[in-house]
Amino acid sequence: MSARRPRRPAPAALLLAAAPLAALLVVPVAALLLRAVAPDALATLTLPVALDAIRLSLLTSGAALALTVLFGTPLAYLLARVRFPGRGLLDALVDLPVVLPPVVAGVALLLVFGRRGWIGAPLAEAGVDLAFTTTAVVLAQVFVASPFYVRALKVAFASVPRELEGAARTDGATRLQAFLRITAPLAAPGFVEGALLAWARALGEFGATIVFAGSIAGRTRTLPLAIYATLERDLDAAVALAGLLTAVALAVFLAVRAVGRASVPRRT
Repeated sequence: MSARRPRRPAPAALLLAAAPLAALLVVPVAALLLRAVAPDALATLTLPVALDAIRLSLLTSGAALALTVLFGTPLAYLLARVRFPGRGLLDALVDLPVVLPPVVAGVALLLVFGRRGWIGAPLAEAGVDLAFTTTAVVLAQVFVASPFYVRALKVAFASVPRELEGAARTDGATRLQAFLRITAPLAAPGFVEGALLAWARALGEFGATIVFAGSIAGRTRTLPLAIYATLERDLDAAVALAGLLTAVALAVFLAVRAVGRASVPRRT
């Protein structure tokens, strides 16, 4: 006798089982976006406190992304293509900030860059303070956001066949030329995906920033910190700013999925 194939759950049963979690994930976001587009809420985006937070967030997240791309690209290539002692440990430590509580990340940054930190103390003696400055915001954003970029680009580099680079080297190309002409173009979708995710994560960073940089208006109070600061005294302003961040995050995820679909070869 042949074994019976397991019966697939009916679509109605699947919908019923999925509905509670789907509702929990979708309904609050929908409520936030609907409230954020109300005229009273949208008007608060033109207030000086909101404009300062938006300007500072764009400035710091842009700087964080630039630093992430500059130093994260060689790190991703190193982890993807080079074998060396301790590679697995380094790989794990680079990914650690993804699961590390942001507040813990802020404390760790203080221990290194604070006025009594390993690096911060010598800098403080030289008259340079990093903690509770705009630079501290950028460092916190790089710390929590760069793993998303490195992870995506590492996977993209690893997916490029080494034979293509070898063929380019055989034809006389240098290692750098082979990277720029072969590896980088083929890994471009991973670069775009990682950059988008890293920028969105930097834009939404809160915990490490408030611990390491504080919440100083016009100096370290980014969008997430401005939402927290205005939540009790001006709900409309907090909702508008939160809606703006949510809309940006949604746009980023849609863009990432579009890049992912575009990078998958179509079947003929």
